[in-house]
Amino acid sequence: MWIMNFKPNKALPSVVRSLSAIALIAFSATASGQAPAAWPTKPIALVVTYPPGGGADAMARLIAPKLGEALGQNVIVENKPGAGGQIGAAAVAKAAPDGYTLMLDASSFAVNPSLYPKLPYDTEKAFRPIGVIALFPNVVLVNAQFPAKNVAELIAAAKVKKDAVSFASSGNGSAQHLAGALFESAAKVDMVHVPYKGGGPALNDVIGGQVPVFFGNLASTLQHIQSGKLRALAVTSGKRTPILPDVPTLAEAGVPGAEVYEWNVVLAPAGTPEPVVARLSAALQKALDAPEVKARIATLGGEIQKGNPEAAQAFVNQQIALWARVVKARGITLE
Repeated sequence: MWIMNFKPNKALPSVVRSLSAIALIAFSATASGQAPAAWPTKPIALVVTYPPGGGADAMARLIAPKLGEALGQNVIVENKPGAGGQIGAAAVAKAAPDGYTLMLDASSFAVNPSLYPKLPYDTEKAFRPIGVIALFPNVVLVNAQFPAKNVAELIAAAKVKKDAVSFASSGNGSAQHLAGALFESAAKVDMVHVPYKGGGPALNDVIGGQVPVFFGNLASTLQHIQSGKLRALAVTSGKRTPILPDVPTLAEAGVPGAEVYEWNVVLAPAGTPEPVVARLSAALQKALDAPEVKARIATLGGEIQKGNPEAAQAFVNQQIALWARVVKARGITLE
């Protein structure tokens, strides 16, 4: 490249020669995919693909201040909801890969490629995972009046005849829907899926007895479990949660292969310089070590994930493959 042969003119004033040298260093660093040593020099946007007040937004606002402390710059949360996370993701995919625009997404990031025939970005090529924040298990729940006292009894009730039991969710393709579909495949049962326009209405009808089963997020259902309005039959995690130590995992209850979580991940646009990715990863791990962050995630039943960007990439790839299999096997569509 011509830049490698550039030689400042010795006749130029020393200040001009110095500026030329600085420009050369900055250009060379950018051209070689390396970050300037001073990065970051301005605030960083953390785009959340869901509206304010939801789980993803809460997680972003929990880690943003600590992430900012670790990086020495403000991390500003920006909500760009819509189309199941596609609007925010499309914006981040098109952003400059300079480390100043990040995205916090949820489990739907790995589901959308199987649900939508065409996305405005390439899920596997447009992003560079920085790190997974935490895994949150779902809970297999039934209304307090439903006869089943355990998973075996739920399966028996569902096998009396096809579609004998129904389960509610916040909508087609939602986390609750997919957790239920994975359970159906693993337990070899067919239930009736009843989609609602949101998790609140779905949960209310399960509590009210209109629909007996719900594969709910632990954080939003714990109070109803503790009050006795809902009965927890199993958790979908690989091991029991300290919040519900007496509730078995699905594997312990005789249904292996149905381990599933809701989760959040931080990603950058593809092409972000690896030194920037490394700094972001280190900052995220430091943020997750903060006592208040640990405590809050623990109260939500989450398990903090510590790992490098490569581990995050492997996890996301595994989740994309998992939901592709489930969506295809159960014939799930958004209609």
